[in-house]
Amino acid sequence: MPQSNKPRTVEHEFILGGQKSGKSRRAEQRAIDWFAADSRTHRAVLIATAQAYDDEMLERIVRHQADRAERVPGMRTIEEPIELARAVVTQSTPETLVVVDCLTLWLTNLLMPLHSEDARPVTRTPATHIAMLLVALREARGPVVLVGNEIGLGVIPLGRETRAFVDALGRLNQDVAAACDRVTLMAAGLPLSLKAPAA
Repeated sequence: MPQSNKPRTVEHEFILGGQKSGKSRRAEQRAIDWFAADSRTHRAVLIATAQAYDDEMLERIVRHQADRAERVPGMRTIEEPIELARAVVTQSTPETLVVVDCLTLWLTNLLMPLHSEDARPVTRTPATHIAMLLVALREARGPVVLVGNEIGLGVIPLGRETRAFVDALGRLNQDVAAACDRVTLMAAGLPLSLKAPAA
């Protein structure tokens, strides 16, 4: 499993949990705290990985954008459903907190790409994209907060493709957790620390 060798002065956090567990809210709170620490120089950017698969998904994206703009007005949002590693490296500066929301949708885009004119093409293998993301986390010059789903706690899925996705997401979560200084599991809006820097 890849290990992080980035400087300890740059701290990354991986926040994972189930649907509506409070993951995104905790990431937003990290951005609020970042702004509060230095309102003059600190910036924050959210890299959104969602693509509008249907009308309901489009409505959900628009609603999330509006809610996020109200809760964290200083945070910019960019959309990048495929080239996540490049976006992290491009956006990262010592003064910028990068929030990725979310890894699960990103992996979905890689493994089950949309077949439409509007869909972004996947030109590399999922394994290559993941390896590039882990390198991007090591090279990031500022803190990165990543949000992802934990979907492996239920009944083993019956379908082969679903089982393969659950397995792939589990491996991605392990790799990202190894590359981050903090790992937080969210349940019912409450955080449980799974990993934290040594005091």
